[in-house]
Amino acid sequence: MKKLVLATILAGGLAAGATPVFAHHSFAAEYDASKPVTLRGKLTKLSWVNPHGWIYVDVVNADKSVTSWAVEFGSPNALLRRGLRETDFPLGIELTVNGYLAKNGKKIINGTSVKLPDGRSLFTGSVGTGAPGDPGAEQN
Repeated sequence: MKKLVLATILAGGLAAGATPVFAHHSFAAEYDASKPVTLRGKLTKLSWVNPHGWIYVDVVNADKSVTSWAVEFGSPNALLRRGLRETDFPLGIELTVNGYLAKNGKKIINGTSVKLPDGRSLFTGSVGTGAPGDPGAEQN
């Protein structure tokens, strides 16, 4: 009987260890607070999913080439509480996004605000990320 209990506990531990883990990393782990950026471009894709919403923006460069950027937002629930709706982001609109560059050099930013074509400027970050100016960040 003891062997059966031990085998069951061991099997349960192995099964739990095999489950994928989705870690939530801090702002400072992925983004560089010393590298703010502003993007102006066309919205090409929207991913309104947990744990973070994402938009994808094509930016036309000075040489007329196009760079595609991924912009991480806060969670859809937090965005909804701030008055943002998925319908505020129809594909093809021109918008301006402020945020911080990814440390890994990829074309990814942590978006802190977005200005929509109707003139609204909305906070899009996650509360408590530690990003400069983030309402959830500790103030010194």
